[in-house]
Amino acid sequence: MLLLESLPTVIGTAAVAPALLFLWLVIATDERPGPPLRIWTAFFLGAASISMLGLARAPFAKIVLASADRPWLGQVLHSLLGVATPEEIVKVLAIAAVGLRYRSRGVDPMDTVVYGAAVGLGFAAYENLAYLVQHADIWRSLALLRSVLTVPFHGALGIIAGAYLAIARSGTALGANRHNRDWARISSWAMVLLGPIALHAAFDFPLLMLQQPSNLSSTARLALGATSILIGFSSIAFAIRLVRRVGRHHAPRTKVARERLSQLRRMWALLVFGGGAGFAGLAFVLGAVHRWMINPERNMTAVAGSVGLISILIGVALLTATTAVYFLGRNRLRASSDGFSSMSGQGG
Repeated sequence: MLLLESLPTVIGTAAVAPALLFLWLVIATDERPGPPLRIWTAFFLGAASISMLGLARAPFAKIVLASADRPWLGQVLHSLLGVATPEEIVKVLAIAAVGLRYRSRGVDPMDTVVYGAAVGLGFAAYENLAYLVQHADIWRSLALLRSVLTVPFHGALGIIAGAYLAIARSGTALGANRHNRDWARISSWAMVLLGPIALHAAFDFPLLMLQQPSNLSSTARLALGATSILIGFSSIAFAIRLVRRVGRHHAPRTKVARERLSQLRRMWALLVFGGGAGFAGLAFVLGAVHRWMINPERNMTAVAGSVGLISILIGVALLTATTAVYFLGRNRLRASSDGFSSMSGQGG
């Protein structure tokens, strides 16, 4: 509750908005966007997975502490075992919880990639929120820096884990080497966790070194910062490559399929906007309730007149209406697609 009670509305919006934007960009690349409930479940599971970090860090705590007196080794182990490994473990568990649960319900490989992105971005949204609240004095510059690199970086790591999970489950269907299919499957399963951990640790190590008091020259500090930025953007580029690799096997080929894709993308744009409006409204209301509680006069108009109530209503209305349109439109487009296929079969 301390986080929610101290949450300024603008900071909260700045923290979550980048994650929602990047989530929409990932969804827009999917040729057949999955049901909204599953993607929102993955997003909130990613945010909730932060609560499991304590358990995930416990097995590595003694190793990290034992190396604290040796700066370079200590930072290597801290970035690898204290940060990267626990965070990626909880995110991969969340991806698996969503992706593997629906594997018998017609989930295609691209769905798993989107679930991975949603988990990573949900994690990034909550982490972003915590960072901005803790550094409220510099939240503007921090929000800008994190929205450009850190938030999409977490989303990219989720995409990488989800893509390798899809590749491992699909075998040679997504381009694995047919002559070494067993090794390709084993290596893909390993990369689900090892890939994100390696990239995350490599990204964090230079930043952790920069935070330590040392006699590093300005050139060395510049090199460390540039290395971290290079690894971050390279990870994002690699995630985009994996998205294209998985997505090219599911490109729409008919006019009906392209029409359905266009409709679903517009619906998802409204869903993301509605979710953002609902969150902004909730932040307004929480701020108003907090001010009312600490105000001795407790003027109810501070809560009743909050613009947050309007934002919540807008968000709920958009989410409800768009979800209904999604299911109704999906059924109608499926019926149209079936009719189109039947006519094509009769003509041949």
